Amino acid sequence: MASLVSAPSVVHTIDRKGLRGKAGADYVVIGSGIGGLSCGGLLARYGEDVVVLESHTLAGGAAHSFQVGGYRFDSGPSLFSGLSSKGPQANPLAQVLDALGERVECAKYDSWMVHLPQGSFLSEIGPSHFPQVLEKYGGSNAVAEWKRLQETVLGLSEAAMALPPAALRGDWGALFTVLGRYSPQLISSFMRMGFKGALNASRLLGPFSEILDALEIKDPFLRNWLDLLPFLLSGLKADGTLAAEVVYMFSEWYKPGCMLEYPHGGTEAIIDALVRGLEKHNGQLSLGCHVEQILVENGRAKGVKLRNGQVVVARKAVISNASIWNTVALLPPKEVPQEYQKRATETPQCDSFMHLHLGVEAKDLPADLGIHHIVVDSWEQGVDAPQNVVLISMPSALSPNLAPPGKHVLHAYTPGTEPYHLWKGLDRQSAAYKQLKEERSQVMWKAVQRALGTGFSADSCDVKLVGTPLTHERFLRRHRGTYGPAIRAGKDTFPGPETPIKNLFCCGDSVFPGIGVPAVAASGMLTANSLVSVDKHTQLLDAIGL
Repeated sequence: MASLVSAPSVVHTIDRKGLRGKAGADYVVIGSGIGGLSCGGLLARYGEDVVVLESHTLAGGAAHSFQVGGYRFDSGPSLFSGLSSKGPQANPLAQVLDALGERVECAKYDSWMVHLPQGSFLSEIGPSHFPQVLEKYGGSNAVAEWKRLQETVLGLSEAAMALPPAALRGDWGALFTVLGRYSPQLISSFMRMGFKGALNASRLLGPFSEILDALEIKDPFLRNWLDLLPFLLSGLKADGTLAAEVVYMFSEWYKPGCMLEYPHGGTEAIIDALVRGLEKHNGQLSLGCHVEQILVENGRAKGVKLRNGQVVVARKAVISNASIWNTVALLPPKEVPQEYQKRATETPQCDSFMHLHLGVEAKDLPADLGIHHIVVDSWEQGVDAPQNVVLISMPSALSPNLAPPGKHVLHAYTPGTEPYHLWKGLDRQSAAYKQLKEERSQVMWKAVQRALGTGFSADSCDVKLVGTPLTHERFLRRHRGTYGPAIRAGKDTFPGPETPIKNLFCCGDSVFPGIGVPAVAASGMLTANSLVSVDKHTQLLDAIGL
């Protein structure tokens, strides 16, 4: 089958290949993922000279889009909320777009289909529907526990969201942009909570499971559900996911009036908006620029060398949007401080993915299929077990222009649970590789059949693409095709943007706050803010009304 991401794209019409005469910049950003584009765009907004170097011919990193046979596929995330939000409690990505003067038009919806061992149901967001599901699958005790959790978590969300992500920075300037600017709101929110609420708020920096245990959430079905949601967010279950992340998600999914969003035109619409924001503030995106090495002199990052031998000088700093493992691999071995090598070696990894991209015939499918389906085979195995959970996205249900008339575009994947060791060392052209693709993709075909029903036939698909951990490793330059660091809340913390090498900084899912679209956008803001003066930072906060 064809490669997952090797097809030509229609995302960008401007020729961005190569450096177009650019020999240096104030800041050289390695990688055009959401974190890298957020960081680069904000630095350009601050008036800095920025170039973002992307190895691929497509921008977006794990969130890039591609086209095959008239179908436009998302390669990565497809579940979004808060893209249209404004103000201090807005999604970090929305705050980045606001700062860049960009917006993304979205279709709004309020439900997805869930297929569990116990049966299938439509899961609607908002405060009132899920108790009905719990009554059926968990009973009255589960409903009571959910209401107790909902009351507590929505109260905690006020404290968790009192501080806008755009205010964060990784130096002492945070005393001014965070405490000096927002301490009244923080104090007020804690006072409204009372003693018990404040005690629960102290658990926001621990694993979400601590809040569940403190509230005595014990119903098996509910605990399984509350493992699934954090897992979809961070790649870890409730006992490994930062409580603040889950609380933020709850505030977007289970408060009155909340909606989910999907960008018209697919994930590429988000990437295009970030690229527009970068370029209109005189930043540059250069595609097909494969960074071979980060250049270090006397313990300082001085620039990068491309695969073609060209050197790009960084007058102020190099910023890596690559994972910690890939960043360390880009450094000359003799220049890697022992502490940095140790950190990379000891940082645990999430597993990788299997992907299935299909061009589907629509005429025999139900008209109300909706955009998202989650299929769980077994609760007993755990939601993080290999091939146990499959996510399915059919975004053409909301954005019909992603597929030819009468067709649907479909993306199914196993979310960070595919072991790399099964694929390590295989030749992608070998019969063994093709056979393993066939075997390991069957779980996705079965999940798609369950979600779409008897009207679906694999034989009627115009496009059939299978992606593996080796696809991730090759096209996304992801070490072992990993989803990202498996840093467990309460056991360790994500590092900040600084590295032991002077003038080398990082953004993306290997730094705080971690994995996920909101998190990597926040990391881009954190890194960019840390590299400019407090005065410039506060001027930006004023400009976007924060």
